[in-house]
Amino acid sequence: MKKRTKIIATLGPASTTTSKIENMMHAGADVFRINLSHASIDDAKKIIQLVRNQEQKLGRPVAIMLDLQGQKVRIKGFGKKPYITLKTGDKFSIDTRLNDNGTQKSVGVTFKNLHKNVKPGDELLLSDALIKLKVENIKSNVIETVVQRGGKLKPYQGVNKKGGGLSLSGITQKDKTDLKKSLSLEYDYVAVSFVQDESDINNIRKIVKKKDIKIIAKIERNEAINKIDKITKAADGLLVARGDLGVEIGIEQLPATQKLLIRKAISFDKIVIVATQMMESMITNRVPTRAEVFDVANAVTSGVDAIMFSAETAIGKYPSEVISEASRICIESEGAYIRPLSVDRVVPKTLPVDQVIALSAVYSAKLTKVVAIAALTETGSTALWMSRVQSNIPIYAMTQNDRTSRRICLYKGVQSIKLDKLEENHAQANMQVISLMRKIGTVKKGDLVIITKGDLLGTSGGTNAMKVVEVGNMIEINE
Repeated sequence: MKKRTKIIATLGPASTTTSKIENMMHAGADVFRINLSHASIDDAKKIIQLVRNQEQKLGRPVAIMLDLQGQKVRIKGFGKKPYITLKTGDKFSIDTRLNDNGTQKSVGVTFKNLHKNVKPGDELLLSDALIKLKVENIKSNVIETVVQRGGKLKPYQGVNKKGGGLSLSGITQKDKTDLKKSLSLEYDYVAVSFVQDESDINNIRKIVKKKDIKIIAKIERNEAINKIDKITKAADGLLVARGDLGVEIGIEQLPATQKLLIRKAISFDKIVIVATQMMESMITNRVPTRAEVFDVANAVTSGVDAIMFSAETAIGKYPSEVISEASRICIESEGAYIRPLSVDRVVPKTLPVDQVIALSAVYSAKLTKVVAIAALTETGSTALWMSRVQSNIPIYAMTQNDRTSRRICLYKGVQSIKLDKLEENHAQANMQVISLMRKIGTVKKGDLVIITKGDLLGTSGGTNAMKVVEVGNMIEINE
């Protein structure tokens, strides 16, 4: 296994071709994201098929994440004007009654109750905080402001209130419709945008029902920070969406908040992803800036499962180069700086047997000369629990289940291996595992390997055994 941290690549106009998807997989992409803010369900269906075709061709599992649009507040248009320019000191109004007939003096907004959610003195941030307005007065449906930081304002750019507090539900009717239509498609994760509290996650879970799709909560609202324990417990993972989150809480608060969210996810044994402007300069350049290299390296050494690229791979000129550069940074950072993370884990008084086996395997490997762990798993839970422990021991999750093999692709430090058939006899299954690991060059004669499995191979939740074997000297394991 070359890198432990996983890479999520957003597919868009610049990357949605067979050759570019293949190139990104070769470069190290583990998960492909489809952003439903810019793609329809029909578009998603076609993209998913392209990815699955390449998955079959290369013989390597890869996960797919659908990202719901969510409730984003945006200004409306300026008639036929492509933009207006606001200058510091200008008077500018946001009028909730206007449609796409904005002017140099005022503009409409998609949130009709915005005027009820602000008061004089509040700061409104437009265009990812490039433009700052201070609310001076509210008359009926009109929010009168003064421009504190000017700039070019284009139609449909975002609006945030510094400090949060906009009374919007994170789940829109579009989200619900898109999700229902998508359930027949072969994807693995759904990301929920602008999560406000745990009810947003629970509402998504009601629609997903028994479909084997994991739910990722995107943290991009100030309100979500205050309810992070309940959100983390309800979701299968967190995505630190630093764009809107940074606008709401202030960019100076982002480093500490990112650290908090990463540790919170790990403490609940959940997946954690960091996103937004990881290597944005590579939209137009072949190499990242030094600051971007440090940003990616910092995320990697903070213990995240994955880093995510958006515009860099969706509309950028060099999507596969982005993945290649990120892979190299991951490998170097993981090799040069490995440290145990101090995390207060939320652990119940008693653990199920399969979780005890998973944790025992990792801790045992750290105390011996074990070079790798092989987890025979049906649901992927064993591999997930193993990956929550900070370690440099490579984990190979082997399964016959297609969905499980793809979902595992997002777990830090775990390589997913799809088995066509698993031997039923335990001794033969052990030999099969070691033979496969030798074939891919993971282990050699004399190496120690931990194998975890259940009495009933291929049964969900049945992991109850851990065995240490020596490669090339396994006669004693015959049963």
